[in-house]
Amino acid sequence: MQDADLLRYSRHILLNDIGITGQQAILDARVLIIGAGGLGSPVALYLAASGVGHITIADNDSVDCSNLQRQIIHDDAAIGQNKAVSAAASIHRLNPRVHVTPVCERLSGTLLEHHVAAHDVIIDASDNFATRHAINRACLAHRKPLVSGAAVRFDGQVSIFDMRRPDSPCYHCLYPENSDADEVRCAENGVFSPLVGIIGATQAAEALKLICGAGKTLNGRLLLLDALDMQWRSIKLTRDSECDVCGQYQPTADSESAAN
Repeated sequence: MQDADLLRYSRHILLNDIGITGQQAILDARVLIIGAGGLGSPVALYLAASGVGHITIADNDSVDCSNLQRQIIHDDAAIGQNKAVSAAASIHRLNPRVHVTPVCERLSGTLLEHHVAAHDVIIDASDNFATRHAINRACLAHRKPLVSGAAVRFDGQVSIFDMRRPDSPCYHCLYPENSDADEVRCAENGVFSPLVGIIGATQAAEALKLICGAGKTLNGRLLLLDALDMQWRSIKLTRDSECDVCGQYQPTADSESAAN
C-alpha cells in the first residue's frame, strides 16, 4: 500500500475491524457487478470510493432520460450511451486508482460462468428473475458469495447467499424458479428514487464486509425495507434440503476452509 493509499483510505484504516490488512484486501479484491442501473449505481460508486482494486460492471442497456431519476452513476451527457461504459467513466472520475472493466453485453451461459469464476464477490443488481437465477447457479458452481438486492415501488430487499458455506441457502431456496412469484419491474410500477440508493449502499457494505472479513454478514437473513413507513424487517433464511439447485451440493474441504 502506497502513502497516497494510506491517506485516501485512512478512515477505513482507523476502524479496528478493517485496519491496514482489511483495506489491503479491498485493494486486492475483484468484484463483479451485474447491472448498472438503480442498484448497480450506488454499489459501484461506494466500492470504487472504498478502493476495490478491480470492478467489472456488466450491462447491455443504454442510458435513457427516465433512468436519471435514480441511476446516479449516469448523467445527461450519457444518454444513449451503454450503461456499463457510462458507469466505468464515472468510476474512473471518482477514483482513477480503480481498474474498471465495462462489459457491454448481457452475461449468460459461458460468458457469465467465465466472469463469475474470475471474481471474488458477485453482486446481483439485475432486474429480472431469469438473470437472478442464472447468476445464482453460476455462483453455486464456482463457490462464490452472491450479494443480492431488489427494489421496486417503495419496497426493497437485500441478502447474501455465501456459496462457500455448506449451510448457506441459495437464491432458489428463497424464490424457486417454478414459483408463482410475480416479476414486478420499475418500468411498469415505478420506484422511489432513494430506495435504490439505500438497498444498493447496503449491498456495497455487505460486499466490503465479505472482502475484509468484518462483522457478520447477511448470509442466512433477508432484510426487507418498507421505505414508505421506513420500517426494516429481518427474516431468517434456511437452506432447503430439497432445493433443485443447491440441495445436492456437497461441500469440499476447500469450500469449507474458504468460508471460515
